Amino acid sequence: MGTFDSFRATRWLRTFNLVLQAVLFLSFFAGLNYVARNHVWRFDLTRQRKFSLSAETLSYIKNLQRPVHLVATLTEEHDNPEVRGLLDEYTYATAGNAGGRITREYIDVYQNRRRAEELGIDQSDLIVVISGEKQRRSLPVDELYVVKNKQREAFQGEQALTAAVLDVTSSEQQKIYFLVGHGELQPTDTDAVRGLSVLREQLRLRNFQVDTIDLSVARRVPADASLLVAVDPSPNRSNSSYTRPEQELLRQYLSTRAGRLILLLAPGQSADRLGLADLLLDWGVLVDDDLVVDPDPANVTDDADLMISAYDPTHPIVQTVLSYRFPLRLGATRTVRPDPGRSTASGLTVVPVAATSKTAWGETNYRRLPAVRDPNDIRPIPGIPPRDQLGVVVASERVSVRDNLPFSVPGGRLVVFGSGDLVSNRRITNNGNLPVFLGAVNWSVDRDRQLTIAPRPIERFQLTLSSTQFLRLRYTLLLALPGAALLLGLIVYWIRRV
Repeated sequence: MGTFDSFRATRWLRTFNLVLQAVLFLSFFAGLNYVARNHVWRFDLTRQRKFSLSAETLSYIKNLQRPVHLVATLTEEHDNPEVRGLLDEYTYATAGNAGGRITREYIDVYQNRRRAEELGIDQSDLIVVISGEKQRRSLPVDELYVVKNKQREAFQGEQALTAAVLDVTSSEQQKIYFLVGHGELQPTDTDAVRGLSVLREQLRLRNFQVDTIDLSVARRVPADASLLVAVDPSPNRSNSSYTRPEQELLRQYLSTRAGRLILLLAPGQSADRLGLADLLLDWGVLVDDDLVVDPDPANVTDDADLMISAYDPTHPIVQTVLSYRFPLRLGATRTVRPDPGRSTASGLTVVPVAATSKTAWGETNYRRLPAVRDPNDIRPIPGIPPRDQLGVVVASERVSVRDNLPFSVPGGRLVVFGSGDLVSNRRITNNGNLPVFLGAVNWSVDRDRQLTIAPRPIERFQLTLSSTQFLRLRYTLLLALPGAALLLGLIVYWIRRV
């Protein structure tokens, strides 16, 4: 008997064959994982390409010079698969960029309090974009969706998140100056009625620097001013209105430097008394010396606050409140409207962003109680928008053509609110107040508008079964499938016996 014909040799050959098969399988498995790890090919087969970033976003994030950390505080109560998928795409796209890699982290602010405190986060349903120790910006999850009739219709998270990443990785922060010296509300004040400390923190969360300036002392608008804000100036409190030199500083800032200004003007002081009449008329805005009165109980709360629910459907300032149907809740309010006598040849566009109901009027004799409607009161002007309503928020923008260029050059922007305490500490928590003011800030400084990334529609699939179909499916799962497996087992048993 030869060596290879013995039983012992056969057993060794069989054992060697099994070991060789195992080695080959492990080598193939390890090689496959090596290729998958180092040479990734990903294909997005979804119809809306929801697992693919746009070419514009990829061109930005693949050239980042600073690392970015994304912290998502998503809760299980809300279904946000688009958000999780988007964060994954950002991390995949920058995996090879060691200097500007984007990483992600999910935390529960209620269960993982220690980590949340380390990051300085105390709210759920946020995406916090962090770069370095001080550069950060917070994005509420609700602002990443386009909502119609309280239902999510499209996802615009890529546009918002890309803009936030570019914002926190830039070397300079946009700076907002609050005007002081004329009785204005101040961002350092923590008083519930007169303070703006909550607004200051909200702006800082969005990566804005916040400071104050008295133009009568500084005598110039700082070169790093991205936006000026005046909240409820009152000569009665400060014995000082805006002087002509201050008004000229604001005018020059808006015109020659394409500056941005937001004014919140409470009733009780005329535009002349405030020292802003010429500036407002130059920008086509008419601020009446009146008090809005609405006799309809549906538009007034028990605390006599005015509820505003009529918005311009096309203006960016009110898109969030328009989508979620949030009303503005205002205290004493005056009318603010486009000046019917403004020049139409100066490239000026004046839009009433929010308006009262059709039952309201502007009471000019507001010191008389109770208010009685008379011919001297402010009424809607026929042919001037908003039709049959009184404006309470107006946005003015000057766009001009320079040097005979075939395109327009954006100029200054001005937003005027007819309420002074819209963003005070006690009112900013109302559903509509903060989104509208932040919308005015973002529109004023062109934030989130430079990108041309279109929102992606959200696909919904619904399976509808009748009771008969549901009962048939139930019996199929409970009886048919196990029965088929049992029958197959019996057939195999019978074949082996035969």
